[in-house]
Amino acid sequence: MTIKQALKEKNRLIKAIDDELKKVYLYNSIDEGNTRPYSTVDSLSNIMILEEGLIDIKTKIHKANVEVYDKIFRLSELKSLAKRLSQIDCTEGKVSDRYRSTEPSIKTAEISVVDRDVRVKMIEEEIESLQEELDTHNATKTI
Repeated sequence: MTIKQALKEKNRLIKAIDDELKKVYLYNSIDEGNTRPYSTVDSLSNIMILEEGLIDIKTKIHKANVEVYDKIFRLSELKSLAKRLSQIDCTEGKVSDRYRSTEPSIKTAEISVVDRDVRVKMIEEEIESLQEELDTHNATKTI
């Protein structure tokens, strides 16, 4: 099994656990005399089995990713940085506050909107490159 396949299996297990939990939430307490379509006791037993499988697959994935943790962490931090940089206020010139009746203010920005966008684009290119490397790793590394 490759990491890519293991990640799909992990997501399948998570969905199966969520589905079983929904049954527990919906059918544990019902009106007396009504038919219980699912046994919550059985659902809880299934959850415990699914959780063991999830723990096992996550452990295997983590062990197989040791050699690329630096790339995984870098990718995560770069995504966060790109998002935060995109939110920098780069307003310049005369600005009126539509909620206040005071005189417009004049703003200046040390980092222009163009400079910010260039920086974000460079980060996004590195993100794309790292993602390609990790996709290759996930498709070829067996666990």
